[in-house]
Amino acid sequence: MPLRTRRRRHAAMTGLLALATAAALATAPPAAAADTWTEVGSDRARPLTESQGLTSVEVPADSPNRYTGIGTIPADVSLRGWNHVGDPDASYDGHYIEPYQRDSGGAKMFRVQAPDGSWAEYVHALGPGEALNNSWVAVSPDGQWMLAGEYGTMSRFLVFPTPGANPATSPSADLPHVATVHLDRPVRDVQGCDFSGPTTLLCSSDDPAGTLFGMTKPLLQVDLSAAPSGTADVSGQVTALRQLPLRSGCSGAFEAQGVDYDRRSGTLRVIVMSPGFCVLTDSMTYRFTRG
Repeated sequence: MPLRTRRRRHAAMTGLLALATAAALATAPPAAAADTWTEVGSDRARPLTESQGLTSVEVPADSPNRYTGIGTIPADVSLRGWNHVGDPDASYDGHYIEPYQRDSGGAKMFRVQAPDGSWAEYVHALGPGEALNNSWVAVSPDGQWMLAGEYGTMSRFLVFPTPGANPATSPSADLPHVATVHLDRPVRDVQGCDFSGPTTLLCSSDDPAGTLFGMTKPLLQVDLSAAPSGTADVSGQVTALRQLPLRSGCSGAFEAQGVDYDRRSGTLRVIVMSPGFCVLTDSMTYRFTRG
């Protein structure tokens, strides 16, 4: 082939490649922007009543923050076998929800307090391959859908209609798993998640190994491809933002617990329980703000 012909063909191929690259960039979804969260303070976390999770409650007005721990489980609930409570959440209209699990059986339970103060229990029968544990719940900003998480190394979050807030739910009927968030990379031992926007979750991971993100106990951001609707699965892009604070007078294994984002103040709070005897003395709820 003559040299001049080869040069013309090379130039044409280069031009086509440039056009194809530009077209791909134009149609590709934008990369999610990871937030920066700076520690601004801390409060002592009581090991019996503030060791599992927390949430801010907007309705009724001036409601105090809510916490969960082994000491917050009502006696009648515990006697029926529901002996572990996870990280709770509340819808913006005032439905407060606690996730429960028990050591055996084929179900998990969500205990809901309505804005009028009444309580109800919603039970979900486990589906094929679904883990027994019930670590956390996160209510979507529109109040209609609730995400829940399983402990261990997972590549998904589960989506349910929000019990009590979604009119399709009833304490007398099984709470159905209606959709799934498929994560683009595995996460380990997620102990809490909360929505910071319509399609953004902030999650605390108790990962002790650090092999997934290059750090132990990371704060994660999960950007969803769409807001949960209950009618279709969505994907989630996972980013590790930072390691959670691990400070104590004792050495050993810390435990990252629940997380809460308060949209009114823009404050993120995460519980970290201290190792050994210091779980009683210097476990903390850390406060963060953007920037």
